[in-house]
Amino acid sequence: MTKIEQHKIIDLLRDYLHKMSGSDLDDFEMLRKRDRDDEDLDTFGRRRLSELYVKYVPDRFRN
Repeated sequence: MTKIEQHKIIDLLRDYLHKMSGSDLDDFEMLRKRDRDDEDLDTFGRRRLSELYVKYVPDRFRN
């Protein structure tokens, strides 16, 4: 996953914050802060971002 893809996924997930709760919301906030600070995500972070993307973004909006 490139930096651009990472940023696009985080932007898309921002629209679904109202559906997130608990650890999903905490993980997303952590990933969003790391993206804002221009940090590259580690393997766990990329995997967790992908899981949140699949869980919250409907199929019709995924590329």
